[in-house]
Amino acid sequence: MTSQDDNQLGNYLRERRQRLDAAKLGYTLLRRRTPGLRREEVAVRACVSTTWYTWLEQGRGGAPSEEVLERLARALELSAAERDHLFLLAQNRLPGVTWQAGVDVSPSLQRVLDSMENTPALVKTAEWQVVAWNRAATKVFVDYAELPPAQRNILLMMFRNEEMKKRLPDWHKVSRGMVANFRADVARTGASEHVRALVEELCELSDTFRQLWQSQEVSQHGEGIKQLWLPDEGVLELEYSTFAVEGKPGLSLVVFNPRQQHDRECVARLMARP
Repeated sequence: MTSQDDNQLGNYLRERRQRLDAAKLGYTLLRRRTPGLRREEVAVRACVSTTWYTWLEQGRGGAPSEEVLERLARALELSAAERDHLFLLAQNRLPGVTWQAGVDVSPSLQRVLDSMENTPALVKTAEWQVVAWNRAATKVFVDYAELPPAQRNILLMMFRNEEMKKRLPDWHKVSRGMVANFRADVARTGASEHVRALVEELCELSDTFRQLWQSQEVSQHGEGIKQLWLPDEGVLELEYSTFAVEGKPGLSLVVFNPRQQHDRECVARLMARP
């Protein structure tokens, strides 16, 4: 028998079970001596035997499968973070990637963007759809608010817009890296099926994209240097850094910091324009 101190999984299951609101879930409160649900009630909700679930809480049920853990997570109404913790305790790993739709950007995250007055920054999805930005980004890149939402995709702008090729001195190198990064983002977030239409559209639009996509290259460069040619300004250099948005696996915050003093002065001049 596993000791209580060593039985982290069982302790966690019991504590989560006891936190459930039995009345809210439609169970009678008569003759209920402890808070939460009974073991047999959780077992029924998770479609497992009461005996096996009891053993699991006691630390002698064996290693549960991924499918059973998913059912237990739903039965116990675990949050995403609690579900991750359940898998770490049971299998010493995070659960498999599950695509999460939704591109909500919180007001606090938008305020973070807006606080960077002379530093372009944006938030993109795993499909590389720009869903939030600051004023500096509209001055340096494009005014996303003037574009229909469907056209705010970085890859579509990259491979469909001939003007973009003129603005990127190292377009071929950048495009290769972007497609490799895009493939990694798609796999990381479980979005493969959800980007199929986008990939097909890009393949039809650009032979270059089709060839790069078929090359199967994968990379993750969270930081680097971006060069951008601007009319009347010349080449602007920006150091970019990419950050995951906590609680939103599909969202990334990308910050483009002017690299040198003349780059900072360039952005300041752009910001001064109406």
